[in-house]
Amino acid sequence: MAGQTVSMKEPVCLIENDSDGKLCVVRSALGILDQIDQHVVVVSVVGLYRTGKSYLMNKLAGFALGATIQSKTKGIWMWCVPHPEKRDHTLVLLDTEGLGDVEKGDEKNDNWIFSLAVLLSSTLVYNSLGTIDNNALEKLHYVTELTEHIKVKSNQRDGEESSEYLRYFPSFVWTVRDFTLTLEVDGRPITANEYLENALKLRTGQSKKDQAYNLPRSCLRNYFSPRWCFVFERPASRDKMRRMEELTDADLEPAFVEQAKEFCDHVFNDAKTKTLKQGLKVTGRLLGNLAETYVSAIRSGQIPCLDNAVLRARAHYQKGMADWVAYPTETQEELSEVHAVMEKEAVAIFINNSFKDEDQKYQLELMKVLQEVYDKICERNYKESQKSCESKIQCIFDPLEEKIRAGSYMTPGGYKEYCNDLKLATSEYRSEGGRGVKAEEVLNEYLGRKASIGEAILSADQSLTEAEQRAEAEQAKREASERENRAMEEQLVVQERLRADQQRTYEENVNQLMERMERDSRNAIAEHDRVLTALDTVGTAAALFLPGIIPKVGGMVVKWLSKWF
Repeated sequence: MAGQTVSMKEPVCLIENDSDGKLCVVRSALGILDQIDQHVVVVSVVGLYRTGKSYLMNKLAGFALGATIQSKTKGIWMWCVPHPEKRDHTLVLLDTEGLGDVEKGDEKNDNWIFSLAVLLSSTLVYNSLGTIDNNALEKLHYVTELTEHIKVKSNQRDGEESSEYLRYFPSFVWTVRDFTLTLEVDGRPITANEYLENALKLRTGQSKKDQAYNLPRSCLRNYFSPRWCFVFERPASRDKMRRMEELTDADLEPAFVEQAKEFCDHVFNDAKTKTLKQGLKVTGRLLGNLAETYVSAIRSGQIPCLDNAVLRARAHYQKGMADWVAYPTETQEELSEVHAVMEKEAVAIFINNSFKDEDQKYQLELMKVLQEVYDKICERNYKESQKSCESKIQCIFDPLEEKIRAGSYMTPGGYKEYCNDLKLATSEYRSEGGRGVKAEEVLNEYLGRKASIGEAILSADQSLTEAEQRAEAEQAKREASERENRAMEEQLVVQERLRADQQRTYEENVNQLMERMERDSRNAIAEHDRVLTALDTVGTAAALFLPGIIPKVGGMVVKWLSKWF
């Protein structure tokens, strides 16, 4: 999958706090992600404020110190660049505002920022200063509260989380800045990874103190795998550190520069592509949808869910459309047919994975979401058709344009020659494939701009009588009207197909909903009969009332349809 990507020269804010203090997604940033059809490797860097996170981001983005991400980052900032190692992948870097800022004093916002970094990334980098001791782990208390801010399944119950979170959460990298210890245990040299795992060992006691000690360690062990650690020496002297953003690698300690390179090499070679359940790889466009979905849940007071039925259905639809649609499609019907197949599969995925959607609130949400995605795909199809047609016109009509510039038609008999050349070029253009759904519209616009030139050539043609000139002018008007009608008919066909798409969408959702309800009814009847048989021997069958168990299919569908219309 080659796909489209972007190469940003500087980061932009992806998630910020609005005037009411609520988190919101920045629309312009979503517009950037919407351009990325490639799969993405998403690396989030989190950590306490003033621990040097921005330096790591700048290095990963391929920039030296001094430019780019500021040390006082607010919200979550995004930086997208072509992946330096993985072909046809985009590296998306997310830099979060520093956690634990006492001046800001908003721990709830910190928890959500940390949770969003976990939700969106395929690799989570936690940056800290000094050593990994009990104090450092206590400051990473956000990890102990993840289950309060993230659900794995929409129907999740308490106590079902540990193994499920491990499957969904990103890999974890702990970067330790200004590290001064010797990497050894009992006089034996160890690696940085072994140093981390040694720091995460649990105590065997059961006292409250032991439980408090074990809690952050257990969460890191249970929620994140694989885990990595990189340690960095102090980068420069205290005087140089005061102007860190002005320094280049040549001004830093060689050991620090080498350690930073090892860290970057690890991210470039080992950080995985962002994936959802069942191995569905995430594109930039889908990453933007994820950000919207998670932030929307937070704003509404809900807990973001990793295994969201609407999200899974949307992701399947988007992947299918990306895989099967080649822009521009020759006709709207061609695009509609792919849309119909993928929408049917998406609705089936939702129906089979949704729970407690009695009033069909989430199915309506899915219908709205898929329509929005389809609208964007149609818009892209229009633009790609426009570009293709303009390119073909430029190529095919270039000889005619050259003769106009040279004045070749401004001679006796020139108008007839001009009309013949115009007809030949028009015929050649219409025989070309790959023009798409705006073929006649773009042609009509181009030839409309040539009308005044044709009139000038006609007026200059001394070989024609006044009557002949009038006749030619009338003929030109008729041809222009025919082209206008063809362009209108072309767009009417598109609009009619889009209306048919909406009707088919409605029917598809109703049919699958009815099948689901009928299946639930049959299961309820079977369960009812089973309970009756079991209770018949004790004479309590009369306590059960069949209509109360079987879903009222007709009434539910009528209620649902009224919402759709």
